[in-house]
Amino acid sequence: MDSTMNHPLASGSFDPFKDVNFSALEKSLRHPRTFFSVFMSGLVTLMTLLALIPLISVVGMLVWRGGQRLGTALFTQLPPAPLESGGGFGNAIVGTLIIITIATLISVPLGLLSAIYLAQTTTTNKLAHAVRFAAKILTGFPSILAGVFAYGTVVLLTGGFSAIAGGVAISILMLPTIMLTAEDAIRMVPAKMKEAAIGMGTTPTQTVWMVLLPTALPGILTGIMLAIARGVGETAPLLFTALFSNYWALQEGRLDLMQPTASLAVLIYNFSGMPFQNQLELAWAAALVLVLLVLTTNLIGQSLSHRQIQ
Repeated sequence: MDSTMNHPLASGSFDPFKDVNFSALEKSLRHPRTFFSVFMSGLVTLMTLLALIPLISVVGMLVWRGGQRLGTALFTQLPPAPLESGGGFGNAIVGTLIIITIATLISVPLGLLSAIYLAQTTTTNKLAHAVRFAAKILTGFPSILAGVFAYGTVVLLTGGFSAIAGGVAISILMLPTIMLTAEDAIRMVPAKMKEAAIGMGTTPTQTVWMVLLPTALPGILTGIMLAIARGVGETAPLLFTALFSNYWALQEGRLDLMQPTASLAVLIYNFSGMPFQNQLELAWAAALVLVLLVLTTNLIGQSLSHRQIQ
């Protein structure tokens, strides 16, 4: 006879939970640890909801006040004079895109090359430590100081406010975010991929451009989008560099980057202090459009980040 037939599990007579006191395992608020866990969970939930109140209030106010003026005229017309009605801020949207494009063209190559250097050097490299430390300092750099620096190095040298000067100021604020994020993304590439490329006879340059950068591309793009999201909402640097303009940056098929250029952030700053209802309504609408631009870039950055994790 098979010996397994006499085993308690085979006969069904063995109950592993017979001596377990389930009532003792049930959670009770009378237990100090259970009470503390429930109390802290409720407290954290309450604090989270309280922290969301200002955010929801601001977004709701922008949608309510700014959404009333949304229309095609806002994106196709120029800002109105103080006593005029209607108008829009199409030139400010175009100017914002121009300034951000200039800043991106400056900050991305510099930030990417610096990130490659930082990721590929040894941990004992003093220059790499100094560059990394400077980048971390720049992440908390006051934006108005970037505007003052660009004013002294670009505006005074060129003799006027311009989109170029605004792009230089914004690029200073975007550079550390791109640099540090790209370095982390490159360091996250598995070492086996790099070793396999070297084993196949690739040079260090080929390894970087054909293996490391393509693999780390989602993380690099995430850093770029987050940097753009920060640059779009900056106001103080543009007051010292690009100033403002009531005209289109592109006139008669010619783009003049050496003239004062409008931007959404400066338009909001200018119109929010005026005593005219039309300008105040345009300021609310411009704030809503600016928030939507920042939100869109952040969502794109988050989606790229999740793609890298997967």
